[in-house]
Amino acid sequence: MSIEVRALTDEDHALIELARRTVEENTDGPDGVYTMGAAVRAADGRMFAGINVYHFTGGPCAELVALGRARAEGARELTTIVAVGNEGRGVRAPCGRDRQVFVDYHPQMRVILPTGDGIGSVVATQLLPEAFPWSPTGRDD
Repeated sequence: MSIEVRALTDEDHALIELARRTVEENTDGPDGVYTMGAAVRAADGRMFAGINVYHFTGGPCAELVALGRARAEGARELTTIVAVGNEGRGVRAPCGRDRQVFVDYHPQMRVILPTGDGIGSVVATQLLPEAFPWSPTGRDD
């Protein structure tokens, strides 16, 4: 399976900057607990940021916090998401759990991540081929 990577737009760069600013202003610092920030853009152009809540049990990832914040603000159609690490770690790829949530709730959302050719964006379903079929409505359609 070949993954189609799209070049970043000005709006994508603004989303990355929101995630970077969020994590740098709220980091847990260099004490070994790596903080991640995330930002998601809605179809209407609004952007929502989130930050992970680190805990030894796993805690919620920054991407899931950003998705929850968007939902709490009434944004249901999301177009793009990105995660950025603290301490200058830059754009990071989402974990498997996040990928499954993206596919289940926003399968056509673009995910900004590092690629072999630099930072780009891909459709969420391309990150989890042959994903477990789950639906938030409880149907397999």
